[in-house]
Amino acid sequence: MNASTVPALTQYLTFLLGDEVFSLEISKVREVLDYTIVTRVPRMPAYLQGVINLRGSVVPVIDLRLKFGMPAADVTVSTCIIIVEAIVNDEQVILGLLADSVQEVLELDQESIKPAPRIGTKLDTRFIKGMGRQNDRFNIILDLDRVFSSDEIDLVQELREAAEVSPRQSA
Repeated sequence: MNASTVPALTQYLTFLLGDEVFSLEISKVREVLDYTIVTRVPRMPAYLQGVINLRGSVVPVIDLRLKFGMPAADVTVSTCIIIVEAIVNDEQVILGLLADSVQEVLELDQESIKPAPRIGTKLDTRFIKGMGRQNDRFNIILDLDRVFSSDEIDLVQELREAAEVSPRQSA
């Protein structure tokens, strides 16, 4: 077998939201953090949970469950924040994504990824890159750069800037 016939593998970080398995290309993931207290910022949509301090930088945290129209979940010992890099309108945005738990990093070749179904999913398929087959189960591969609209990214930027201007006062 020569190099041109070896299928290209892409690594994905899998995580849970409820009973659904989602994944992101590992190249979009900076790190995974244990859940930490998120500082709420008033008058933001419910899915914009607030901000965290990540080594001196203000990082907005998005609750993907609420963003995708799923019910909110209680924070558990498995709850985590996935720090990601998205590109929206040619602008790099660092976000924290709240997930119920992180599962594993898996490698998939293009043949293991099927197109997103047109019906039968709870998500708008525009931000689904495909369905990755893992054993007998599929996981929803998100196209992170299409999950958020430019208006939502503007809100995220406002949230970050508001937190930078008026940092949380300590008691």
